[in-house]
Amino acid sequence: MKFEPSLIRFVELLPGGWNCSHVLKRGTALRLTDLDGGANVSALFYNAHNSQERYNMPDTLKAQFISRIGKGNVCYSDMGRVLVSVIDESCGWHDTISGVSNAATNRRNYGERGYQEARNGYYRNGHDSLLLELSKYGMGKRDLTATVNFFTRIAVDDDGNLSFAGANSVAGSYVDIQAEMDTLVVLCSCPHPMDPRPEYAPGPVRLTVWDSGIAPEDNNCRCFCPQNERGFINTARYHL
Repeated sequence: MKFEPSLIRFVELLPGGWNCSHVLKRGTALRLTDLDGGANVSALFYNAHNSQERYNMPDTLKAQFISRIGKGNVCYSDMGRVLVSVIDESCGWHDTISGVSNAATNRRNYGERGYQEARNGYYRNGHDSLLLELSKYGMGKRDLTATVNFFTRIAVDDDGNLSFAGANSVAGSYVDIQAEMDTLVVLCSCPHPMDPRPEYAPGPVRLTVWDSGIAPEDNNCRCFCPQNERGFINTARYHL
């Protein structure tokens, strides 16, 4: 289903450099909107009723023969089920392979600016922000998996070198993530570690949760490849 304003449940702002989480119920969708352009949103996904089942990056990529997430793709759990699907988006490319920032990459990119000095304006990093959010659910370092970095594109050349592709996301870019099972979604909006901009200026993102309904059998994510068909069948059986 396309985004429909009349079906919105709630809207909130995720400021740049912050973290949050939400249990996205099956049949609802989350729209992330890059308000200023150049945002990065790192995301983790877990079965809301059993956090041992979580997003599996290798299975997600090899099952769909992809190296990035885009419209029509899904995020698989390590049980072969579909946690969430990307039913619509406007960038065409969301990074899956390069991880998140940490204290060391922040120091390298921006220098030091701690909480004692700057209070809420201190330089947050993706690794610590995600761990902080996971701690609210009794999880820790062992539960920190690979992320999907929405709005960010990382190019790979013929020699395997990675580079940051600027201008992938402009103001107003969006991605719609539909929950195919009750999914704990953990987010942080810290800058990507490969972002070459010298200033620490993470952008804000609007979060909109809306009623999207259960995916029909002819939806673009299910029909993307034969493995996705099997993944949706596995997910449907889980809910019997």
